[in-house]
Amino acid sequence: MADPSGMEMSRRLLAALPSLVVLGLVLAMRMTEPAAFQRSELAAFDILQRHHPRTYEPDLVRIVDLDDATLQRVGQWPWPRTRVAQLVQRLVQLEAAVVAFDIVFAEPDRTSPAQMLPLWSEQGESEALATELARLADHDVVLAEAFATGRVVTGFVLMDHAGGHVPPPKAGVSYAGDDPAQFLPDLLGAVSNLAVLDAAAEGSGSFSIPWPESDGVYRRVPLLFRSDETLYPSLAGEAVRVATGGTSYLVKASNASGTRAFGEATGISAVRIGRELVVPTDSVGRAWIHYSDPAPERYVSAWQVLEGTVNPELLRGHIVYIGTSAEGLKDLRATPVNPAMPGVQLHAEITEQILTGHFLLRPDWQKGAELLATLLVGLLLIVSLPRLGAAWCAGIGVVALAAVTGFSVWAYVEKQWLVAPVYVGAAVLGVYTTGSLAAFLRTEGERREVRSAFGRYVSPAVVAQLADHPEDLRLGGQAREMSLLFCDVRGFTTISEQLGPEELTQLVNRFLTPMTRVILQHGGTIDKYMGDCIMAFWNAPLADPDHARDACAAALAMEGELAGVNARLAADRKEGAAPLPPLRIGIGLNTGQCCVGNFGSDQRFDYSVIGDEVNLASRLEGQSKTYGVTTVVGDGTRQRLPRWSFLELDLLRVKGRRQAERIHALLGDAAAAAMPEAIALRDANQAFLAAYRKGDFEVAAGLLSRCRELGPSLETLWGVHSTRLATLRNGPPPEAWDGVHDAATK
Repeated sequence: MADPSGMEMSRRLLAALPSLVVLGLVLAMRMTEPAAFQRSELAAFDILQRHHPRTYEPDLVRIVDLDDATLQRVGQWPWPRTRVAQLVQRLVQLEAAVVAFDIVFAEPDRTSPAQMLPLWSEQGESEALATELARLADHDVVLAEAFATGRVVTGFVLMDHAGGHVPPPKAGVSYAGDDPAQFLPDLLGAVSNLAVLDAAAEGSGSFSIPWPESDGVYRRVPLLFRSDETLYPSLAGEAVRVATGGTSYLVKASNASGTRAFGEATGISAVRIGRELVVPTDSVGRAWIHYSDPAPERYVSAWQVLEGTVNPELLRGHIVYIGTSAEGLKDLRATPVNPAMPGVQLHAEITEQILTGHFLLRPDWQKGAELLATLLVGLLLIVSLPRLGAAWCAGIGVVALAAVTGFSVWAYVEKQWLVAPVYVGAAVLGVYTTGSLAAFLRTEGERREVRSAFGRYVSPAVVAQLADHPEDLRLGGQAREMSLLFCDVRGFTTISEQLGPEELTQLVNRFLTPMTRVILQHGGTIDKYMGDCIMAFWNAPLADPDHARDACAAALAMEGELAGVNARLAADRKEGAAPLPPLRIGIGLNTGQCCVGNFGSDQRFDYSVIGDEVNLASRLEGQSKTYGVTTVVGDGTRQRLPRWSFLELDLLRVKGRRQAERIHALLGDAAAAAMPEAIALRDANQAFLAAYRKGDFEVAAGLLSRCRELGPSLETLWGVHSTRLATLRNGPPPEAWDGVHDAATK
């Protein structure tokens, strides 16, 4: 006899299995850190940045801004290098500690006399003028001389493709532990300053920020770059080195003294600038920026420096970056606190952090702590849910999530640690949801199976309506205006003769599946399949005020989808098999009053539609081959869409109807109808039909030629009319001509 306690334990383990799987997945994702969770962590850090910014330190760094006001007063960028030299000289006079350029001077100044001299010579200026100009100083030399008067750091751009040249580094870079070059991408080219400028500068660093996060937001900036096997500092690192009198950099990587990498090359951990300033980094040498609160006083307009109106105390002893906030110069970056921050401010922000020793850190223990917290909270919920129920466990989950969130906020504010509650939150949500739903899903199993089986025979909309209103499961119908669609494959008998039963079944399914999808996407209900034929309707069981428009849109989409169906069928045809002709379809559309509801017997019934308008739609589908068009539309549909592109085909008396029906070809939507060529074709066709129905056959023949010119793709239609005209012109005149024709049988 089976042990009841053992069976109960097995039942509980089986019930908890989905929650255990979810918990295992969350733990696995914490180990692998997929991109979606990384983005969630970064979003959590962004919230903390916005609510707890770093306190701005006003006595360290300033930005001399080439802002819009400066460009209006001084002139558009680029300026002559002599003016830039004036700016540098003025900053040196104001005793700036360092002047660093978030700008690259890659080409000679076009306003220099040496650059202008060939142009003046071409214009026939006097030799004496050329001689005088040649004596003037080159503007780039003037700027280099200005650099030499103070401590200037130039900036350059490193690129991931070859081109240009990388300037020689101004300071040495050594390392402890693994070679840091292996952790940095190799940037193959550069846009650098003129050699005369680099030679005069005391420092040179890259202001490239090539690695925003996956969402395009800049949260970290690199302190190191690699080109070939040489390491280069960032602009911010070089500005700090020159300001503090440092001569070199030391990069600390995995397996250095004091690190625990257990023999694995895990990456860079810190960069020392000079002898004292140490900057913690991630594995690829990036430092997290802790953005400060808004500080307009960080910026000084360049025009104030040039005109001598700036307060000298704002610049004395400061590291001064020269950059731009002007929108037209396109140096704006998205950050957690500002969607359009000037790029130069990123350098200023990290410089302030280096000088104050204020850094955001991802502690090396945080991964293990998050794993442990996630495991404990997840197991607590799995054990508690069967005993305490969903309501109590919801409270447990909220308390656990609040605790880890509170710790994350405390760690950020007090310790500058970046510890996000994302994985614990995912465990709480996933385990609680899975466990709470398990019982519900078990009790709903039978009902779901019934709904699934029923949904194979009628449309999903009908299933939903009958599930909400079971009283509708009775015989009967209601009158309603409907739009009907019939679609059939042309020449299907010929195609089926070339295929075996299995191939034929696959072909039909591969045709019906995408066509059904198109109909359902446009709000239609599939009534039935009849071999290769589809019957669908609109405005039942759910009301659709635009049913005529949706039906026509579905027909056009089915025409477009057919090309993809044919391409897939041709691609999948076995090598060596005889090629099949491409599938062609005919569609009939009609709109009118019908009876829709459940029809059949007490034992079995279908939700369907009946009525004369349904029969007409079926007959119209059969006429698509006669007139050589894909979609034939009844006049009831056309009248409800006066702005769409239709072309009248004929006055046709179909089988089973005494009254003739004005039928049309559907050529396109309202946009297509407004095209000049569509208007011209429509007008010519109307003129032809008017003459034809009046009996003016000679005039009609001339107008038919015009129609042929405007609509060459409708040759089958024009051929039908041409044959009729030939018969009418050569035979005896009709006794009671009304322009009506009897439909050919399908």
